[in-house]
Amino acid sequence: MEKVRVGMVGYKFMGKAHSNAYRALPMFFPDSLKPEMKAICGRDPEGLEQARAQFGWESSETDWKQLVNRDDIDLIDINAPSDAHKAIALAAAAAGKHLFCEKPLALTLEDSREMLEAAEKAGVKHMVGFNYRFAPAVQLAKKLVEDGRIGKIYHFRSVFLQDWIIDPNFPLVWRLQKEIAGSGSHGDLGAHLIDMARFLVGEFNEVIGMSDTFIKERPIASAMTGLSAKGSEDAPRGEVTVDDATLFMTRFENGALGSFEATRFAAGHRCTNSFEINGSKGSIKFDFERMNELQVYFADDADDVQGFRRVLATDPAHAYMDAWWPAGHTIGYEHTFTHEVHELMQAFAEDRQPVPNFVDGVKCQEVLEAVERSIAERRWVAISELS
Repeated sequence: MEKVRVGMVGYKFMGKAHSNAYRALPMFFPDSLKPEMKAICGRDPEGLEQARAQFGWESSETDWKQLVNRDDIDLIDINAPSDAHKAIALAAAAAGKHLFCEKPLALTLEDSREMLEAAEKAGVKHMVGFNYRFAPAVQLAKKLVEDGRIGKIYHFRSVFLQDWIIDPNFPLVWRLQKEIAGSGSHGDLGAHLIDMARFLVGEFNEVIGMSDTFIKERPIASAMTGLSAKGSEDAPRGEVTVDDATLFMTRFENGALGSFEATRFAAGHRCTNSFEINGSKGSIKFDFERMNELQVYFADDADDVQGFRRVLATDPAHAYMDAWWPAGHTIGYEHTFTHEVHELMQAFAEDRQPVPNFVDGVKCQEVLEAVERSIAERRWVAISELS
């Protein structure tokens, strides 16, 4: 296989991010398999055609079923709203198409397990879109943990803070409707924190959480694009049916303790996705708003130079960076998707499953639902209860 022919469902926020990754990959990773952008799919013909031309896709479809059944498609990329993931993935797997699906994998744990089972039964490759794993500084954090350089892990604490819906008159977008999104900040932002914790620390053992919806009703949106929307204060109002903020604690299987906070009501925080890991030999800190940097502390440094050091993860010594710019020249959000697609293409070339895949999507969904059960029942919930 010299190229992978891609059909993509979705053409807004994530559609643009994925399209950019497919286009950038051959330029910066020339030895990678080439993704061929065959067709893009969406329901609005006018908006779809604009996206097709702008993003560089060969053709378009307004019905995802037509896309899935095309003979010239190898991989179905699903970045439509969460309520569409399951149906598209099941049909694509049945048609023998490989799968790349944005997170969260599905609306429910049951649905996510069904998607994984279908992919495994069909023998297709499957990947879930946890792009933050692919920041070089995060890859460095993973290496430091795996190499034992921060020792036994005691703590993982993380936050994902945004403020884009803090205005009570911000319209009721689909991300605020449970039947479409599944959950609010918990599934949208918290899913990334959960995956990062699993990637760096290990599996969860038990959780306890709390959540709230601060604004119960909002004006109905007249138009939506990505994280923006149009509407008016005097428009009819609809109910917000997801959480605005969710916080939870965990104990990992390895004994480490963890804390997680996801909110869209943290004024001044546009995209503060950060974590800190404390171990017996040191600590590491990361904030995606400074994504090229990792703060590192080693307890065995000499007393007169102890303290956190800033590591700028832009040298060729760091993951993926030999493909980009000279040392010190930083990269951005969009590059994480290029690295993600590179992993996907490498999996095709090496005939293996990419990582993270639907197994990771299911594991994340288990934690999401365990937290929701904990909130509903006001108690600690073991992950094993959802098996």
